[in-house]
Amino acid sequence: MKKSDIDQYLRPLKPQPTSLSAHGELRERIECILFDVYGTLFISGSGDISVSQRISPVHDRIKELLTKYSIRRSPEEILHTLYGSIEARHGALRRNGVEYPEVIIEQIWQQVLDIEDQIITQQFAIEFEMITNPISPMPHLKTMLSACRKQKILMGIISNAQFYTPLLFNWFLNSNMQDLGFDPDLLFYSFQHQVAKPSLALFEMAAANLDARGIKPVAVLYVGNDMLNDMYPAHCIGFQTALFAGDRRSLRLRTDDPRCADLKPDLVLTDLGQLISHIQ
Repeated sequence: MKKSDIDQYLRPLKPQPTSLSAHGELRERIECILFDVYGTLFISGSGDISVSQRISPVHDRIKELLTKYSIRRSPEEILHTLYGSIEARHGALRRNGVEYPEVIIEQIWQQVLDIEDQIITQQFAIEFEMITNPISPMPHLKTMLSACRKQKILMGIISNAQFYTPLLFNWFLNSNMQDLGFDPDLLFYSFQHQVAKPSLALFEMAAANLDARGIKPVAVLYVGNDMLNDMYPAHCIGFQTALFAGDRRSLRLRTDDPRCADLKPDLVLTDLGQLISHIQ
């Protein structure tokens, strides 16, 4: 899907300040930084990517989208079927031993819309996502990525995501992920493995890849906005951690979860630009 096809959805958002302030120091020199995407590198208007947890406030725009694709069903019926299909798939994966399951969203939409054409289904999924979860780059994202490239720091992603997540970099930064400095072998998306954070699985995959390159966990920094989904599994693997507290919509402190009770990140960042001073 071309950028021109979704230009109407690409509107700037501003982060909402949190009550936290930047602090902390890294314990050792960093050779690799792994990032979360939603709420960390990109502002997420809904706070996260979890479709099944959203209560959509954009009924009319969804209705217009259904009309555009000649789908003669109400938004309420579509949303009910969508959430039910996601829960059913989650249930099937849990029965197969996946504690934190993830769906492949285009497969879900093919079932919900009863459309066999994968390209049309993906186009619909992208537009639905951009309507229900507006996205915009965090301030200083491109500057921070450039600084990491100059310092020759490996960069990767561990994120709850769908097929359209990598496209955000093309749409908003006018560049593909490899040109921005991301290592193709360090991109771990939940939909590809049908397992979501806070499972350790994606983090273990990343750690194994880096170990094969001679990079120890303590030389890896993981940056994310959620104490449970991000800081907890990264800490368990032995990565250094940076809590991104730059947007109130997506900051998740999880103070009621015992796994996070005594957990403290090495860094707290309120702006991506603050990371630069820690890698120079």
